[in-house]
Order: sequence, then C-alpha cells, then structure tokens
Amino acid sequence: MSDAQSLLPPETIFIGNASAPRDPASFFAKLDEIERHSCASALAVALYDYESQWGFSRRGDRTFHAASTIKLAILLALFRAAEAGRLRLTDQLHVRNRFVSQIAGEPPFFLASDRDGDPGLYKLIGRTASLRLLATTMIVRSSNLATNLLVDFLGVPWIAETLNAAELGSLRCLRGVEDEVAFSHGLNNEVQADGLLNWFRAVHEGRAVGAESREMMLDILFQQNFNGMIPAGLPRNAKARVAHKTGEISTICHDAGMVFLPDRSPYVLVVLTEYPNGNHIAARKRVIANVSGAVFQFLAKTPSPASRRTLSSARS
Repeated sequence: MSDAQSLLPPETIFIGNASAPRDPASFFAKLDEIERHSCASALAVALYDYESQWGFSRRGDRTFHAASTIKLAILLALFRAAEAGRLRLTDQLHVRNRFVSQIAGEPPFFLASDRDGDPGLYKLIGRTASLRLLATTMIVRSSNLATNLLVDFLGVPWIAETLNAAELGSLRCLRGVEDEVAFSHGLNNEVQADGLLNWFRAVHEGRAVGAESREMMLDILFQQNFNGMIPAGLPRNAKARVAHKTGEISTICHDAGMVFLPDRSPYVLVVLTEYPNGNHIAARKRVIANVSGAVFQFLAKTPSPASRRTLSSARS
C-alpha cells in the first residue's frame, strides 16, 4: 500500500491489486469534496476495475434500505431457477394485483399503478405474461407489479437460498414491494455496496450463473430506462454501455452497475446514498453522476489493452 493510501480514512478498504492504476490521493479528495456538498446523511461507494484488477470499498459494509436495487436479487433468483430446471423463462404467469403479506393472517394488499415505474403492465391484469417479460419490466422500468409477481412465484426462501449460494449474504430480500405490514414488523429489503459489487462480479465472472444466463441478464440491464445517475456522469463521447439498476424512495437514491467501454475491460461501480427526511430529491441523482464522472476520469488514465500493445510495439 502506498503512503497516499495509508493516509485515507479507515472506512476505505482496497480490493485486488495493492497498487492503484494511478496515485489515488487526488481521486479520493474529489470523492470527499462530492460528499461534503451532497447533503447526504450517508454515502457508500464500491468499485472494482477489471482492467487494473484494482478497486476499493468506502463504507461498503454500511446497510441501506434497498429500494429497487433489490430487484437484482430477484433477477438472479429467477435465472438460477431456470438453470436448475424449476422453470422456463418462456413460461406464462397470471398477472394480478393482489398480494399476501409475509406476515401470516394479514389481509391482502394492492399496488397503485400511479406509483409504479410501468403503469402499462396493469393493462395485462387478468391475462398472462412470460417470466422473461416480467423480469425485463422489473429491471428496465422498475415495475413493482412485475417484482411482486416474481417474488410470489419464486418464493422468498428460494431468493434467500440463491443469495446465500452466491455468497451474497449482505443482500437481504425478505418481502415484496409495498408490503407495509411486513416492513412494520422489521422485514426490510436491505443492501450493502459490497454486496451489490459482488453481485455484478459473481454474474460477470460466471460464479453465480452460466454464460448464457449472464448474457441474457446483462442484456436486460443494458436496456435500463432510468439513466440519470451512473450513465449521466460519463462523457457522451466515451461510447459507454452501462448495465445497471437504480433504486429510489423518499430518503434513498442508489445506482449499481457495470460500465463497458471500447478497448478496455469493464468496471463495476456501486453508489448508495441516504438523505434525511427525503430532502434534496432534485440534486441527489447529480451526486451519483458526479461520483461516476470522478471514477471515469480516474480510470481513464489506465492504459487499455490496445494502447499497451501499441506502446510495446513502439518500444521494440
């Protein structure tokens, strides 16, 4: 570890190579500046760069309300169930808007279409939709209706088993969306930056799913409609593709994903934020975009495989 690294706050832990692709001191100073101006009550960042095989975790073990990032856990559980032969992604599921709480004996609850990321799915109530369509809608449009249908179909125990098998214990999916009774009993969906970072690494590296499932999952994540956070911090000329999932509620704003750039290996970035009393709603996406921009600028100096080959040829 360099002297600059040893002077960093103890909540920063380094991952992979001991040496950063560049001197990280100015980069972490930029992160500190973004955080000071964010008005966030908590901000966690986790990064892993496949190009340099280096990363870090800052408050990565701090637990946050998951908001819609928990849908990544459900997506993984669905594809693991398909690989295990429990279902086919082409199977049809009855679309309904009536759900049973995780607390036994409570009356059913219903979702409001005007609070859903995809009100259009409600037009299919009484009909059927494929599991693949529901998974796509859950991620791309962050549909709560699709999410609860999949949670009910898969079952919370299977989702938990999937997370445990992939060693993603810091992700906890205990209920469907808007199960207020379960929430009042302490059953909350929770994530940590480290857990979401490991989710993307486990998927990308083939530890959680096979190659075919990985490609299908990334294809869904590439279609994300809500791009005001990690993608917004990247230069337009970077030609980046971002496979990611956001999460927002009154006090929470998150984004987690993989950034793919031409002529270099991808990197995984997770930014989790919490705000007091739901304040600063207009500005909090920009905070995450600023972190994303700072990470991009820091990693941009890491030589790509193509540039390393060119340099090597020039030297010879």
